[in-house]
Amino acid sequence: MKAALCQFRIAFEEKAQNLRRAEEMVASAAKAGAEIIFFPEMSFTGFSMQVSRTGETDGETAARMQQYAQRYGIAVGFGWVKKAGAHGENHYTVTDKTGAVLADYIKVHPFSFSGEDRYFAAGDRPVIFTYGGITFGLFICYDLRFPEIFRAVSAEAEVLVVAANWPEKRIAHWNRLLEARAIENQAWVLGINCVGEQQGQHYNGSSRAVDPAGETADALTDREGMIFCGIGDEAAQLRSSFPALKDRRTALYRKWME
Repeated sequence: MKAALCQFRIAFEEKAQNLRRAEEMVASAAKAGAEIIFFPEMSFTGFSMQVSRTGETDGETAARMQQYAQRYGIAVGFGWVKKAGAHGENHYTVTDKTGAVLADYIKVHPFSFSGEDRYFAAGDRPVIFTYGGITFGLFICYDLRFPEIFRAVSAEAEVLVVAANWPEKRIAHWNRLLEARAIENQAWVLGINCVGEQQGQHYNGSSRAVDPAGETADALTDREGMIFCGIGDEAAQLRSSFPALKDRRTALYRKWME
């Protein structure tokens, strides 16, 4: 499978403008032969706490992405915000090439350091889906710092997708953690970040595709664009030839955690 990672320059809280530009990216990815394209976290609003402005009850973003998926014959992964009572929910949704929803994930770990937990309700379940014979797990940004959920999802998933708005000042952690999650789970890790300025924060991208051995297959820094990744059975091959995951003692770890 050929996947496109779209490193998007998000115009802050300008949803209509960003949605129009997203169509260009979807069309370009499809023309390049990609079967699925992934956008960053909160893809078309940026990392905003203003749920009253960015939150949706009508599914506008999903409807638009479903149209693009159908129009260009490509699956699409995208982030958006749902209004949920007094709070919002930070969603990441994937549609197939017909526009049917394959998966919808709510961020499990709101970023309390920035106050996200005061405005967004946390999700409480992992989300795994299969497309083109490949099993994917979904994560959002700050989730990357919590290896436990990656370990749980990698029991089924071969590809771990991390959509983010991860600022440049902590980008060294992003790079190392993406590699660590790939190595320890013997899985592909696809990190999709944004570029540009948002509310005094600079984002320099560093989107990357990391293979199950922890090697970066491709990366993009400091500019808008796309990288493409060919995903095959590399995870299954590595897990068979070097079966480290079979030595996990999950029941014992659970006792320690409790």
